[in-house]
Amino acid sequence: MAPMENIVVQMDGKPGFPADVVGGRTMETPFSVSLSVPASPSSETKLGVHHLAVPLRQARQHSLPSPAVRGSAEVPAVPRSNTARKRDRRFDRLRTFSGRLDRQLSTLRGLSQELPAADLERGSAKISEEDTDDDHDVPTAGRYFDALEGAELDTLRSTEVAVLPKDELWPFLLRFPISAFGMCLGVSSQAMLWKTLESEPSMAFLRVCPAANHVLWWISVALTAVVSIVYLLKVVFYFEAVRREFHHPVRVNFFFAPWVACLFLVKGVPRPEWEIHHLFWYFLMVPILCLDLKIYGQWMSSGERRLSKVANPSNHLAVVGNFVGALLGARMGLRELPIFFFAVGLAHYAVLFVTLYQRLPTNKQLPKELHPVFFLFVAAPSVASMAWARISGEFNNGAKLLYFVSLFLYVSLVVRVNLFRGLRFSLAWWAYTFPMTSVALATVLYASEVNNMLTLTLAVGLSGIAVLTVIGVLATTVYHAFVCGDLFPNDVSIAIKQKRPKFSNILAHLRLPTPASSSSSSANSRTTSSIGESPVIYGHERAEC
Repeated sequence: MAPMENIVVQMDGKPGFPADVVGGRTMETPFSVSLSVPASPSSETKLGVHHLAVPLRQARQHSLPSPAVRGSAEVPAVPRSNTARKRDRRFDRLRTFSGRLDRQLSTLRGLSQELPAADLERGSAKISEEDTDDDHDVPTAGRYFDALEGAELDTLRSTEVAVLPKDELWPFLLRFPISAFGMCLGVSSQAMLWKTLESEPSMAFLRVCPAANHVLWWISVALTAVVSIVYLLKVVFYFEAVRREFHHPVRVNFFFAPWVACLFLVKGVPRPEWEIHHLFWYFLMVPILCLDLKIYGQWMSSGERRLSKVANPSNHLAVVGNFVGALLGARMGLRELPIFFFAVGLAHYAVLFVTLYQRLPTNKQLPKELHPVFFLFVAAPSVASMAWARISGEFNNGAKLLYFVSLFLYVSLVVRVNLFRGLRFSLAWWAYTFPMTSVALATVLYASEVNNMLTLTLAVGLSGIAVLTVIGVLATTVYHAFVCGDLFPNDVSIAIKQKRPKFSNILAHLRLPTPASSSSSSANSRTTSSIGESPVIYGHERAEC
């Protein structure tokens, strides 16, 4: 062991170090610095700073910087708060303002903005988001089709990499899709069906109890309220995820669903529709009109989102809202505006119907699990037939024409049983419920105009099938939600990259040193530089021993 030389320096507020001035008197702050200098350069240098006891009222408040030590001695790290250490920032890119507001608030609280070690390790295995993505942009329509497959384009292709971790469960709000409003459509349409069975003269022999309509209506109100509140929370906390859903070629059509479900609730309320104030109708149709202007404009003029490129059966939801609004407005006593919405819906339904029938060679084939939404073909003409019957005051030839089209499409889908075998359950199954109920409603109105044994049997049979379908899908939904717990899996459709990473960037990134190797090399350099040198810094001055 090499002998050590001890040097003790005591400073009692002498010149060169500031002193406190309190009440015109100079208050000196004594302290001592003890340096242990080794006799040989290979030995360690020890530094000790000893402050003498100073009364609390004489505590110094001037800006004397604390001594900084560079050498082999380890300086204890300042512990980070639990909030900064436990906060998972991997989902910040889909939060409202993309997490920028959270980072600003964290900076004001003095929290460290360093990424967790796990994020650094993951970052070494894939390309940084700054090179491959832009937080302010969303993927194009073609990018969604290229990166996704499966039911409602909700499965990531094997060649793609999600921007969020796929091996763990995401926050619930991120997993809650806009397509959940399909449940509201199915249940609220049942309330409308039972009200019609109770009020139509042709169905008087069924002796439907009014309590059925009351119970279903309140269940529909509760379900719609719960789903709406949850999705509003998603809008508040994960607005970027909602923004990506709005640009999704399939999900964008479900933004009509909340307003259509509310129209169903108003139509199925246990009281005559003409007693309801017209303000409710205007309030619900304004959002539908705004969405019409946005979506139909893209179908007509947008290059990336033109109808020939994004056409899929869920586009019927963007059309059926106009027919439901026309149906309710006519029942409430309105005249001109219901005809306006009926005309807009009919024009775009004709274009959509032809586009879906003659799918271009460039369009990708719909996956098998998307087949339930084929029943949306039935919804638009059946609701349109009821709307025109209420506008004209009778189930005339125009209404019959639309009804027969919907009935033919319904039968043509039912006889193709193989299309619907072996499908795993998902929220897409709710696409069965609302169209079946719509056909049953139109059949009940048709039976009131053409009253015979065949039409009555058809009305009762289709109504029974619709009721059993809703009960079965609802029971399966509850089972998967509360027993299996797999009703809301990770929604990877909103976690695709804005563009595909370049291969050259991948190779360049793989050649970068890993965080572990870079930290070890920096530690070795610090150890090498510490041999023979132990700097002590006061402010901007540096002394070597």
